[in-house]
Amino acid sequence: MSEKKLFLLPDLGEGLPDAEIVEWHVKVGDVIRLDEPLISMETAKAVVDVPSPYSGKVLKLAGGTGDIIVTGSWLVEVELDPSLPQRAEAQDTGHHHGGGHATAEPSPPTPLPQAAEGSKADAGTVVGAMQSSDTVRSEQAVAIGGVKAMPAVRALARKLGVDLSRVAPTGADGVVTLADVKGAAAAGTAKPSAPSPQPSPASGRGSSAPAPRSEAKLDSDEPIRGVRRNMIRTMSAAHAEVVPTTLMDDADLHAWSPGEDIMVRTIRALAVASQAEPAMNAWFNGKEGTLRRHSRVDVGIAVDSPDGLFVPALRGCDRLDAQQVRAELNRLRDGVKTRSLPPEDLSGYTIMLSNFGVFAGKYATPVVVPPCVCIVGAGRLHHAVVPVLGGLEAHRIMPLSLTFDHRAATGGEAARFLKLMIDDLQRAR
Repeated sequence: MSEKKLFLLPDLGEGLPDAEIVEWHVKVGDVIRLDEPLISMETAKAVVDVPSPYSGKVLKLAGGTGDIIVTGSWLVEVELDPSLPQRAEAQDTGHHHGGGHATAEPSPPTPLPQAAEGSKADAGTVVGAMQSSDTVRSEQAVAIGGVKAMPAVRALARKLGVDLSRVAPTGADGVVTLADVKGAAAAGTAKPSAPSPQPSPASGRGSSAPAPRSEAKLDSDEPIRGVRRNMIRTMSAAHAEVVPTTLMDDADLHAWSPGEDIMVRTIRALAVASQAEPAMNAWFNGKEGTLRRHSRVDVGIAVDSPDGLFVPALRGCDRLDAQQVRAELNRLRDGVKTRSLPPEDLSGYTIMLSNFGVFAGKYATPVVVPPCVCIVGAGRLHHAVVPVLGGLEAHRIMPLSLTFDHRAATGGEAARFLKLMIDDLQRAR
């Protein structure tokens, strides 16, 4: 008698409550082997390639592309093939069947709002390794439509309008790489074929309106997916848990040499202040009533993108020189743009920085995301007339906004931290 097993969706990272189906690598009736790619699923931070914990025939799938599956709900039902290798310690779901008859029919996954028919989710980042039972499986390229590529490469190809079937692979074993996709996009040699667009009534007219930043439809209600859905959860939790207080002040950058890197100097000032006043470079656990002041300074950089807000972590800022900080900033920003950052680069920061001033705004009340205690906002640089001995001068000014969780730190600690930042920013070097 063949045995049937259900595979439940595991926690794909940091207690996330659900994940979205990006792409099945099998269909009902297929025979899959142990550890072969089963499905790609997008969490709030990454796309995870989930390997099969069993070998056998696929009997049922929990949903299709765009469906959201709650962690712990059933994902796939497999009829085990005793002639194929099985993992003895594979996840025991409690749904063991004999004689080809299920003793418990799989219940449908918890329903959540579905995407409009024909819509596609952004494939996001890729987890370099994931836990499957008690073994770690490294990420591998999946062949779809005769093309081998990682999920991040497929995501980048979609964003850049590149047809992967027209890209010459340079990776090992014929795998298309990120560099291949970028090169094809730059050369314009792999554009997807598309039907000629139909003329519209407004064709031929000029328009001064800026193009929308994202591909979202206007004037229609769409389900919130991926990063933005996680942003709702994160901000709601922050609003419910944190007691925020904001201090604002200005740093006079008149002593700077021409061409200084603003972000690098701001991060250096954060690191200097964090070492001298560690109360802001800390994690607060309100439920347990504990406060952890960190010796390391890992700055979470708020990065805006069409997909939502990302906060990659710039590690060890207290130990990096200016060139190293700039190199890490470039790596993180490129990773956000291509959605190729691993999840470990998007968590674990000890203090946060929002450089909203690159767009607009002098002061703000940035949101502190637990367990962090503090976030610093750098506003729009501007020139102001300041009194100096013997007259008036125009100096370049950086507005600063510091929001902190007043449960975990005093106003004096926050004010001293802001003063330390300002003092470092006002140094010539």
